[in-house]
Amino acid sequence: MGHPLRIGYLVPQFPGQTHIFFWREIQALQALGHHVDILSTTLPPHKLISHGWSQEAIARTTYLGKPDVSAMFAAIGRLTPRGLPLWMAQGGATFARDVTLTLSAAQQLLHHARAQELDHVHVHSCGRAAIIAALAQRMGGPSYSLTLHGPLSDYGPGQRFKWQRAAFATIITEQLLAEVQESLAGYLPDRLVVQPMGVDIDVLRRPAPYVPPVHGKPVKVFSCGRLNVVKGHQDLMQAMRLLLDQGVDVRLEIAGEDDAGGTGYRPVLEKTLKDLHLRDHVKLLGAVSADTVRDKLFEAHVFALASWHEPLGVAYMEAMACAVPTIGTEAGGVPELIVDAVSGKLVPPRNPRAMAQAIRDLANDPDSAVRLSAGGRARIEARFTTKAGAAALAAEIARVAAPVPNGASGGITARQA
Repeated sequence: MGHPLRIGYLVPQFPGQTHIFFWREIQALQALGHHVDILSTTLPPHKLISHGWSQEAIARTTYLGKPDVSAMFAAIGRLTPRGLPLWMAQGGATFARDVTLTLSAAQQLLHHARAQELDHVHVHSCGRAAIIAALAQRMGGPSYSLTLHGPLSDYGPGQRFKWQRAAFATIITEQLLAEVQESLAGYLPDRLVVQPMGVDIDVLRRPAPYVPPVHGKPVKVFSCGRLNVVKGHQDLMQAMRLLLDQGVDVRLEIAGEDDAGGTGYRPVLEKTLKDLHLRDHVKLLGAVSADTVRDKLFEAHVFALASWHEPLGVAYMEAMACAVPTIGTEAGGVPELIVDAVSGKLVPPRNPRAMAQAIRDLANDPDSAVRLSAGGRARIEARFTTKAGAAALAAEIARVAAPVPNGASGGITARQA
């Protein structure tokens, strides 16, 4: 290993209910010998702080989102000669608002990075957190990089500003890479690396071989994802109703909460359960710990997530790593993860009937279930591990810390996940 790095690791609203993969990557970077300074904007809602490691993470995290008028004016003083009014005007009213809201945080990041002697700041977002790092860099702060976890449209305005001075970016799928290259041509860093974050295959390892459903006993289905309409939980519930009507005894548990901590989309799903007469067969578990998710996966016969759109899907990865036969949708980047009939099953999104048929097929074919159990685990081991993602990120940051010699060529690079 080269010289140990001092890495600023910026994640919005950390530690949230879906942030286990960030925590795993932090640990993997530390195992490589690097110092990881955790940064965030604000805490998530209390009900979304659900993991056993959450309090340790909070204690280690520096939060930049608290307004500080003196810091904001210091940032304005540093940035105005560098073109702040022009950037804000060119980005439009919404971007100008976002910049105004992040000026204080950018100044705080600049001060913190200097005090901690950070080599680089990596931002696991292309939203406002990316503006914070970009502004800090323009004020003389450290280099920064981005990870794109979903479509650019999910991350607000000012994408050219966010990407133009980034040292590099990691992008989780080939599909998103193509979108970025088309949308931001001329404003991209020299290096774009296709690299999903992956999961910890040592933690997510079955303690005993997978056992398929047994005729005459309930089929245990598990799902995990935020309670949001795009996750398709309502479609999965419809599939449960169809299966029950066909005489297939199923039990579904869904782990996850809505972004409002239970007052957002959850009531809609609770009404769906009531209307479909599923309350004896489907349970909403809320935000649960990573250990609970793992235990539920070990108990399940099938993992199913009926997303309307999914950039890639860490929940799918976790299920596959636990050797649970996994059913996903042909949505977003999921086909880059699940090879149909080899490492899982793919069905069309927004199609409860197809989802029900896929579950029934696995319940009626134990050999197929066992084969997909092994195929899913093999797929994750080969391509989607936390260690591989952390090593790739560290290598890119090390490259930034040790610039390419004069005369060497750059150019956009896409590394296969």
